[in-house]
Amino acid sequence: MDEVKRVVSRDGTPIAYARYGPGAADRPAVVLVSGTPGSGADGVPLARLLARSHPVYVYDRRGHGGSGHPLEREVEDLAAVLSAAGPHAAVHGTGTGGVLALAAAAAGVPIGAVSVFEPPYDGRRPVPEVHARVLVVDGGASPAPVRRAARELTARLPRARHRTLTGQTHEVAPHVLAPVLMDFVADAVEPADVS
Repeated sequence: MDEVKRVVSRDGTPIAYARYGPGAADRPAVVLVSGTPGSGADGVPLARLLARSHPVYVYDRRGHGGSGHPLEREVEDLAAVLSAAGPHAAVHGTGTGGVLALAAAAAGVPIGAVSVFEPPYDGRRPVPEVHARVLVVDGGASPAPVRRAARELTARLPRARHRTLTGQTHEVAPHVLAPVLMDFVADAVEPADVS
């Protein structure tokens, strides 16, 4: 890991992030969005695995616990981290981090591809209009409503595909998720896009 660095969000709020992996000119970065506000430390095990092939950025989401910052501010925070990550970076969000990743893509934040793990969507919630390629992932041992929601979300996004990880729950094992994300990013972000 490089030292902790900071970017400044649109409203002037400093956002701390850490970068993992040396990166390569032909590999897009991956930004991990935690499912909870505050420290991005829960993404570090996954970041270390992904960093074998991609530079990975883990950042601290604004707020702690349920402090309730508007989604627009969090989209701006993610946009600031993406500017540090460089063009065509992919974003992976877990839980509400997936909702944030999709909202950022729908708001026009430049994102190479979006991966989400079990974002809390249901059939009554509007799905943002996302034109980036999307991978919706769920755990095969997660509750049936969670898995159904993942399939429904996939069907409602124009460029999405779905993947179930056998035996996994919402507490997905990083070593199971990492190769799926690496394959998706490699397929979704064309080499010509990152030159």
